[in-house]
Amino acid sequence: MSDLLHTPSAVRPRLRQLLDSGQPVLAPGAFDGLSARLVEAAGFSAAYMTGFGTAASMIGRPDVGLLTATEMADNARRMAAAIDLPLIADADTGYGNPINVIRTVREYERAGVAAIQLEDQVAPKRCGHMAGKAVIPVGEMVAKVEAARAARTDPDFLIIARTDAAAVDGLGVAIDRAKRYADAGADLLFVEAPDSIDEVHEIATQLAGHRLVFNWVEGGRTPPLSLDTLAELGFALVLFPIGALLAATRSIQEFFATILRDGTPAAAMDQLPAFDEFTGFMGLPEINELGQRFADR
Repeated sequence: MSDLLHTPSAVRPRLRQLLDSGQPVLAPGAFDGLSARLVEAAGFSAAYMTGFGTAASMIGRPDVGLLTATEMADNARRMAAAIDLPLIADADTGYGNPINVIRTVREYERAGVAAIQLEDQVAPKRCGHMAGKAVIPVGEMVAKVEAARAARTDPDFLIIARTDAAAVDGLGVAIDRAKRYADAGADLLFVEAPDSIDEVHEIATQLAGHRLVFNWVEGGRTPPLSLDTLAELGFALVLFPIGALLAATRSIQEFFATILRDGTPAAAMDQLPAFDEFTGFMGLPEINELGQRFADR
């Protein structure tokens, strides 16, 4: 578990090392500092800042392009500071043209993020598993990827290029786009929302030799595949973007229902962490130790 004195960017090279291991890197979705710490405490080696979850938790709205670059980068900064894991962060469309992408990359890099995901949707974007998406011309996205690569100052800051073209123009077009993004310098390729096992196999076959991302969206359009299958197909990074958000939502709904039914939360208390357990998990002992270390003399 990270401490208050750690430097988020110091863990950045670890993601590249994990990707070089030959085994899929599992990155559960988190949406704030607490959920990021829970990812770390569970024993995962990387975390993913989900744009879907960030929109839901910050403004209580769906992932339809309502958040700004500043809001997303600020959330990434808080999350990266909370953990001692590489943080992979959603950066949507880069929030504009290639010049905007340059600023986006610089902001996320300063935030301590290890990798960002850029997608080729028209702004305002939509969650990749929603209907009604549209994509920008491939040349425009190539320019964004090139700008992102040129803007980074740390070679260990990785660029993930995502295409949403499969749902718009078909899988073949999406795969061709991904190849163009690889030529432009993307470190990982992400073909979003294949809707059959055959399509997942086609992505893996046609893009063999590249580092590939699989989006294991809980309840989404893509069929659920086992980790063994994903490893055999050569996927380097597996995201589980919204399961923690859904689990938290259901738990909170049930907790509030208990209070409304009974007038108090007493019946739910045995399902909750104890107060001291929770404050300990959040780092209160470290805070107390630092308070003594830097006390007035």
